[in-house]
Amino acid sequence: MADSNSSKEELLQLIKRFGAYLSVKMSTLFSISSQNMNTRSIGAIAGFAVAIVFTWRLFRSPAGPQRRQPKRQAPSSSSSGVNSPSNSTLTTTAVSSSEDTRAQNVVDEFFQPVKPTLGQIVRQKLSEGRKVTCRLLGVILEESSPEELQKQVTVKYSVLEVLLEITKYCDLYLMERVLDDETENKVLSALEDAGVFTSGGLVKDKVLFCSTENGRTSFVRQLEPDWHIDTNPEIIFQLSVYSYY
Repeated sequence: MADSNSSKEELLQLIKRFGAYLSVKMSTLFSISSQNMNTRSIGAIAGFAVAIVFTWRLFRSPAGPQRRQPKRQAPSSSSSGVNSPSNSTLTTTAVSSSEDTRAQNVVDEFFQPVKPTLGQIVRQKLSEGRKVTCRLLGVILEESSPEELQKQVTVKYSVLEVLLEITKYCDLYLMERVLDDETENKVLSALEDAGVFTSGGLVKDKVLFCSTENGRTSFVRQLEPDWHIDTNPEIIFQLSVYSYY
């Protein structure tokens, strides 16, 4: 407000000086007498000054808001100008971080150890063997002696999946010592009920029975398998001479 009042005072002083200067010039130009000049020039100057003041106020009143309006808009435009790069930077950083995360996940998945399938494990353990012989007691059946088989026959369902997987890659033969024909039928019936013969890789003709332990040894030597699975240490020792494991 002090600056505005000072500006008005300076303008009024300027107008007064201009009026005095104009009156001197007019009196010199028209050779007017000293008395007439004082009376007429003062009135003219006063009227001229009033006209200038009203004209100045008329032009100043609409110009004020126009000068103040950009000042009100300036912070908004400035703020948007400042925020825009910031938002852009944040967006770019977020996108870059997301891309880095996805890339890292791909790398981690690529180098993550792959869990082998059951088929791969079977092939690895058998070392690409094409023929396998296996006893029933203690391996595929819960029972551990021929005497127990006379009472009941129980299939180990925990090894059934592995057994079926072996039949996909190998020629599998099952064998066991039994005490009578009735036990043979029980064993075959239990294996059939468990689904051993449904895969097509194993048939009943490949389930062999004998009455002595030496009979199982003879089966293995005749078939000449790449692998033999047994729980009897004596038979394992006898077959080790022929490199059957």
